[in-house]
Amino acid sequence: MGLLVRLFKSLRAIKHIMEMKPPVEDLRHIEFLAINSKEIIEKQVDSYRQQHSYAGTIIGFTVLFIPFFLSNLDDTNEVLQLISILPIALFIGSILLMLSIFRGKPLDQALSVTKYKELLTKSYHEILIFEIEVNKGCYMKNNVAALKASKRYMQGIGLTTTAIIISIVMLLLSTFLAIEKKPTKVQVVNPTQKQMNTIAPEASTGRSKPPTPHK
Repeated sequence: MGLLVRLFKSLRAIKHIMEMKPPVEDLRHIEFLAINSKEIIEKQVDSYRQQHSYAGTIIGFTVLFIPFFLSNLDDTNEVLQLISILPIALFIGSILLMLSIFRGKPLDQALSVTKYKELLTKSYHEILIFEIEVNKGCYMKNNVAALKASKRYMQGIGLTTTAIIISIVMLLLSTFLAIEKKPTKVQVVNPTQKQMNTIAPEASTGRSKPPTPHK
């Protein structure tokens, strides 16, 4: 009987302790926001890097296209050579815009490792909240730089496209004018030379024309 009483008291004590223990906080929604905000930052940085790659490709193409364009206008009309200044200026403007993208500062990539020591004394809930706030600040800061670079990139694309269209039209006009200027070859035949060439084969055969009969 005494054993049952002690067991009953132990169960009551355990129940009392469980009631005093605070309930476990559900942090799943906060974890979702922290993970999602980190993924957004990563996509933002990847898009920024890809834009840099495209800008470098456009610069390389432009640098190769300009000598090709000028070499095909060496012997063309002087008016076309004067107009060629326009696409060259557009190409140069495009290159300068694309180069300005590379001068921008690199984007922040969420939580810095320098904050790890500070976070050791915080709870899991506080760390998640801190990470969400840091990601939010990084996104807002990066968005300013990304929009500025994107604007310059689109302007450079517009200048490059316009310059290519003008260049192609000018090259076609240059080719057409070169065909028009090309002199037409006319072969002049000397009648005397033609007659001599006709007599020469007859003489080589040893035949002579029969004498003309006298009436």
